[in-house]
Amino acid sequence: MSGREQDWIDQAEWDLKHAENDVNGGYYEWACFSAQQAAEKALKALYQAHQQVAWGHSVRELLEGLRELTEMSDDLMDAGKLLDKYYIIARYPNGFASGAPKDYFSKREAKDAISSADQIIRFSKDHLA
Repeated sequence: MSGREQDWIDQAEWDLKHAENDVNGGYYEWACFSAQQAAEKALKALYQAHQQVAWGHSVRELLEGLRELTEMSDDLMDAGKLLDKYYIIARYPNGFASGAPKDYFSKREAKDAISSADQIIRFSKDHLA
């Protein structure tokens, strides 16, 4: 690795640990958002490694942009789609007719988000080697 991609991976892994801690504390909405951030940063590490600029926050779109560089499974794309759902709605109350995000997220959703982010981090690390 020649650039800052390791910094991006390190932060992605740190964000994933944050998500796990959020689950343990019952902050399921924040766990979902932190997992999304972890995946986003891991993919941006790949862009760095290929001397490409990655803009935006959509994990699915970041994955799509990497399709020309490597093959991607449907499961990986599904993980990205799942995480994209948590970028805004996990943080802002106006995503729901009433109540706050804390009222809508479950432990299961948080664990699924963490699993999806972990899958994307592993994919990113495998393609950095």
